[in-house]
Amino acid sequence: MIHPDIELRYINDAIGYGVFAKKRIPEGTITYIRDSLEIEVAPADFQKHPPVMQQAIDKYSYIDERGYRIVSWDIAKYVNHCCQCNTISTGWGFEFAIRDIEAGEQITDEYGIFNLEREMEVFCGNSQCRKVIRPDDFDRLYPQWDARIQQSMKKFEQVAQPLLPLMDAQIREELEQYLADPSHYKSVYSLRLQGQTASQLFRNNGSR
Repeated sequence: MIHPDIELRYINDAIGYGVFAKKRIPEGTITYIRDSLEIEVAPADFQKHPPVMQQAIDKYSYIDERGYRIVSWDIAKYVNHCCQCNTISTGWGFEFAIRDIEAGEQITDEYGIFNLEREMEVFCGNSQCRKVIRPDDFDRLYPQWDARIQQSMKKFEQVAQPLLPLMDAQIREELEQYLADPSHYKSVYSLRLQGQTASQLFRNNGSR
């Protein structure tokens, strides 16, 4: 589920839709959390869908550490990528603001964490745009992402968290351990699809 102060807007024909802040969202605020209504598509089930449905699932999903494609039931599926994103996924699976987001600003995320199967061209429109997101970005960039997450997590308990009641009990326990003792930090790398699962998934999809 996406934060209640975020809405869907049409951007242009090239980009399509994006999501925008209706009100100021402070740094440290959870902006997306996986809830019980999210659609989970297992690798074997994905293969059963016709090509047109596979394309739609690919467009609106991310791949989690199990190899499942997660399709959001609400407008969270319209969050666009930016190399200088203002939200990011954490090792606990939720996304949160890594800086203050002003009213009217587009909510953007880091797609490099979504276990990409193939390269994806991006056009962030700024000098630091990577131009292409690659499957190995996860391995190269996760220390930078962890640093950003840990810095912004310092404000987690200082801001309103309307999505916190939706957090899985075990994840919440892990998060509370970290907030009490930063040595319990869970790296975003824990979301990385690894080993045989990754090889089998990419081979089945013909992308490697």
